[in-house]
Amino acid sequence: MSATIGHILYDDTCGFCRSWIPRLGPLVRSRGIEVTPLQSPRVKERLTVPMLDLLTDIHLMFENGQTIRGPEVYRYIMRRVWWLVPFYVLSTLPVLRNVFDWGYRKFADNRYRISKACKLPGA
Repeated sequence: MSATIGHILYDDTCGFCRSWIPRLGPLVRSRGIEVTPLQSPRVKERLTVPMLDLLTDIHLMFENGQTIRGPEVYRYIMRRVWWLVPFYVLSTLPVLRNVFDWGYRKFADNRYRISKACKLPGA
C-alpha cells in the first residue's frame, strides 16, 4: 500500500456520487489516494472554502495543501492507471478536452436529477 498523498473529496448527499466514488476506492488507494466525503469533520476543519463552493465539483486535496477540482481530478487518476491512459490522452486533445470538460460540467450540475432518475438515494 502506498503512503497517502491525497484525498478525493466528493458530495455524500448526491446519490450517484455516494454509490460511484467509493467504488474507486481500491483503484485509487493503491496509488496513495483516499476517498473522503466533503461533509466529513476532517474536511470541514482542514478547508477554509465555503461548503457551497466545495459542492460544485469533485476535489482532490493533496497532503501538501494543493487541490485540483472537477475534470482535472479524473485526468489525474486516468494518467496514473495504465489501462485508463488512453482515455487520459483523449481527454487532453484540444477539441476532446472541451468535450470532456463540458460533459463533466453538465453531469456535475445535474447529478441530483440523475441520482433521482436512477433511484440512487443520497444522504
